Amino acid sequence: MALPVAEWRGRAARLWAALDPALRERLAAASLHDAVRLGCDLLRTEEEAALAQLCHRAATDKKPEAASWYREQGNREFKRGRYQAALRLYSKAASHELPGSPEVSVCFANRSAALLHLGHFEVCLEDIARAESHGYPDRLLPKVLLRKAECLLCLGRLQDAQDILRVLESKIALDGVMTTHLTRLKKLSQLKVKLGEKERCPEPAQEACGGIQGKPEIWEENSRISGASSSLGLGFDAERGRHLVASQDIVPGQSLVKEEAFVSVLCPGESLPLQDGDTAWDTGATNADLYCHRCLRQLLASVPCQGCSYAKYCSQDCADMAWQQYHRTECSLGALLLTLGVFCHVALRTVLLAGFAEVSRLVAWSHCGDKSLQNPEASCKPLSEAADAGAGSRGVPGCDSNGRYQSSYQALFHLLPHAEQHSPEHKFLCTLTVVAICKQLQAAGLEAAVLSQESPQQQPKPKTCENTSDGLSPELKTVAEAMLRHVLQLQCNAQAITVMQELGPGDGAVVDKKPVRLATAFFPVLSLLNHSCCPNTSVSFSGIAATVRASQPISSGQEVFHCYGPHWCRMRVAERQQLLRQYFFECRCPACLEELESGVKSVVSIRNSFCCPKCQAQMQGEEDILCCSNEACATSTSRDHLSGRLQDLQHQIKKALGLLRVGKADQAIKMLLKCQMDAGTFLSPEHLLMGEMEDHLAQVYATLGKWQEAARHLKKSIEIVEMHHGPLSVETGHELFKLAQILFNGFAVSEALSTIQRAEGILSVHFGPQNAQIQELQEMKACLSELPRNILQRT
Repeated sequence: MALPVAEWRGRAARLWAALDPALRERLAAASLHDAVRLGCDLLRTEEEAALAQLCHRAATDKKPEAASWYREQGNREFKRGRYQAALRLYSKAASHELPGSPEVSVCFANRSAALLHLGHFEVCLEDIARAESHGYPDRLLPKVLLRKAECLLCLGRLQDAQDILRVLESKIALDGVMTTHLTRLKKLSQLKVKLGEKERCPEPAQEACGGIQGKPEIWEENSRISGASSSLGLGFDAERGRHLVASQDIVPGQSLVKEEAFVSVLCPGESLPLQDGDTAWDTGATNADLYCHRCLRQLLASVPCQGCSYAKYCSQDCADMAWQQYHRTECSLGALLLTLGVFCHVALRTVLLAGFAEVSRLVAWSHCGDKSLQNPEASCKPLSEAADAGAGSRGVPGCDSNGRYQSSYQALFHLLPHAEQHSPEHKFLCTLTVVAICKQLQAAGLEAAVLSQESPQQQPKPKTCENTSDGLSPELKTVAEAMLRHVLQLQCNAQAITVMQELGPGDGAVVDKKPVRLATAFFPVLSLLNHSCCPNTSVSFSGIAATVRASQPISSGQEVFHCYGPHWCRMRVAERQQLLRQYFFECRCPACLEELESGVKSVVSIRNSFCCPKCQAQMQGEEDILCCSNEACATSTSRDHLSGRLQDLQHQIKKALGLLRVGKADQAIKMLLKCQMDAGTFLSPEHLLMGEMEDHLAQVYATLGKWQEAARHLKKSIEIVEMHHGPLSVETGHELFKLAQILFNGFAVSEALSTIQRAEGILSVHFGPQNAQIQELQEMKACLSELPRNILQRT
């Protein structure tokens, strides 16, 4: 959720409508500096009270009763053998336990048992160490030590395992009631036998299994643009603003930009249910449970924040760094930030990471004339007084005194806020929102932390949301002004960090994935790329790092483009232009110009069109009534009728996938085949939904181990995907990856090898050689290549 919750937006809209017209005009024309000062006067006590009530729905405080309930649910899932679900429930329990409580050690110990069953031995040892450091009860230590020895044995650390077994033996011997440990003694004796066998018959040394490494990439960083390739140059003109241009010929797959986000905030995301039925507490797993809140790595055994139940990290190092950089300020405001949306959260974290000294310096500079405040691009001189307006990049806004454009707060500050182009109502909503956050910072005693005047140990204990009618201090008004600038910038400069997330349990032979928005971030260098609906680059992410690669040849002197979302393969020009209005420009890329000037119907419109229910010719017409393009047929029907059939069809497909998830594959096949027959009566054969149904059928047949059937359907899906997105598109690459998995499992060796080669070629252009899918393709290829020659010849 980028913007605040609907109720807060509604209150702001009503307050705006009730303002005197003259005041509305004044607010609409106000600079960011003046807007904040007016906002401080207009945020009433009743608005603050209403906001405090809204925050109760997104509580992030720790609840021991919730921890106890989650732990019990985790135990229940563990007994059922559902260790992944148990793992996440134990993590939820740990996040609600109070720091220092003995119960948190039990959560870590229980979670270590689930990790052992899942084969994550190193992480299991980490959780055991956490349990011990948090005061795990001495009477329960034998079973944890036994688990530790088993992990060490599985990892081949024989001496460490032997040492633990000796400690375990002495502990059990000292226990007066031996019968309580009979089961453990039996397990202990079995482990000792295994240990003896391993010592007598050491396994041959194996090469480290870190995946097949791709060829190292040649990379020379640009001396003028941090994180950019030396093959790029920085340009600036009134029409295009700052932009990147190829300074030499560039080949597909070549890396052009490698940049870590200046700031990123995890998007909570949709809930993925862990178990059936309604419960007292939410058992769903969202992005907030699945990824580190600082570095965005996927979580296996999260380290919870000690102050709130929301923030979770991949390690104690990440937790400590987040606390030092920003979370010590954000921790008690979690509910408020979730209520007011990701954009406001990004704006606050940006200011905290930049530091008040740098923020106040740049805000003060922006006051040097209304023109530069509204449009930093109007000033072509760098901030440093020592800098002269020299040639080249020295005159480009955001560059330092040496003419270097860095991924810095200075560069970020110079991104256009388009303050004069946002609607007055939206600007008012953003103003009220940032003022509300800054008032809460002041009320909670966090102003000193924001201004970096006290260490975390010297801070007063954070308070919960409370109302204050006091005005903001001058320093917090500066913070609010910077935050307002960043919230407005985000509409045009926010970059979604995406990740390929598995659909379903992920335990099948063929893994289906879809791109999911994981976080919202500022990338100052990536923001230099202008939009095109037919871009010449592809962007991929690893944690908080973005890599831009050329997706096609780029000639020297040609501008480098990125797609902001509306792609010519996915939607018609009218839809693209509508979506691009939020960026305050009209796209004039070749794809848009061709469709607008020629008046030719877009390929998307033709392929995703309805067909005549009688003769299957294409239906045409721009109004409510569509007519058959076959004059001999002359059938007509309403657009609403066909759209209704399409919605019903999508609902039936969703039901079929639900049957697959609960193990009813045969019923899912019947329903999908029926959907196919129905779709053939009113959808174009090239409609994307026809391809999706073929993909779903391939998935079901793969679940049943019917590899030939699965491959047949997936090939039909690939044909349609290629028609829509092109044979070298990332979408085609993902489909070929799935086909390679199916052919590999079906032992179709020669076809699998050719499919692997094609998929690898496409995906390496978009993601580079270190991508997980490419690593898996290479492992499959190596496995198939090692088969005896006579088998290869037969297949």
